[in-house]
Amino acid sequence: MARQRLGQHFLSDPGWREKIARAIRVSPHAPQPMSRAAELDFCWIEIGAGHGEMTEHLLKSGAPVIAVEFDPPLLARLQKLAETHPNLTVVSGDVLETDLSALAAGRRMRIYGNLPYYITSPILHRLFLYASQIDEVHIVIQLEVAQRLTARPGIKLYGYLSVATQFYARPEFTLRLPRGAFRPPPEVGSALVTLKFPGEGAKLRIEDASAFLEFVKTCFGQKRKTISNNLRSLASPERVRGILKELKLREDARAEQLSVAQLAVLYRAIS
Repeated sequence: MARQRLGQHFLSDPGWREKIARAIRVSPHAPQPMSRAAELDFCWIEIGAGHGEMTEHLLKSGAPVIAVEFDPPLLARLQKLAETHPNLTVVSGDVLETDLSALAAGRRMRIYGNLPYYITSPILHRLFLYASQIDEVHIVIQLEVAQRLTARPGIKLYGYLSVATQFYARPEFTLRLPRGAFRPPPEVGSALVTLKFPGEGAKLRIEDASAFLEFVKTCFGQKRKTISNNLRSLASPERVRGILKELKLREDARAEQLSVAQLAVLYRAIS
């Protein structure tokens, strides 16, 4: 039984589970299944494994699978599954407090998760801490959040979370899932998003990623205001407008109009 306080919506439809398995290339029916030769180089970490709805698909890849589950009643089913699958390790814990690097034990990570919608952003920021060790992340999330992660500059949904995600990874909108694919059905639309690492940050000369993202957060502080007004605590509006002019950008530009690379140039100039 799903518990609302944990934001649980289990992927109950086998047809949609197979579609996801094909999309993340763990199904033998995928157009380009993962190479068997790569099995020893990475492990799957599943966030919120639930009843094991997708765990069994991940296990078919042959790679080690580490299923992290927070809800104690669900652990017994997963432990039973582990008895017949030597490549499955079940971990009881909260992904926001779990050391993923220790779980991976030196292997590269590929991550799958059907995330509780109300803590999607904290989980993403937790994963970004391990960005250098992750190859891919595949997450089922709220549709609007999926659109935010993949939004480009100039689009209304483009904001701080878009920039943070695209700094660390290359997000792709993979599948839109109907409410009926879940039990209980969520009140909002859902989507599968793929994040491939690294992102734009790998090409930028940013020594302190956390300081840069704090700067970005300030730029988006009040979306209706221009960047020069939002950055008053860091530099005078006249100075910011001058830098924007030097960068051949509009002096009255708003944060949602600037790409990750442009925000990085602005950050360096002001720093």
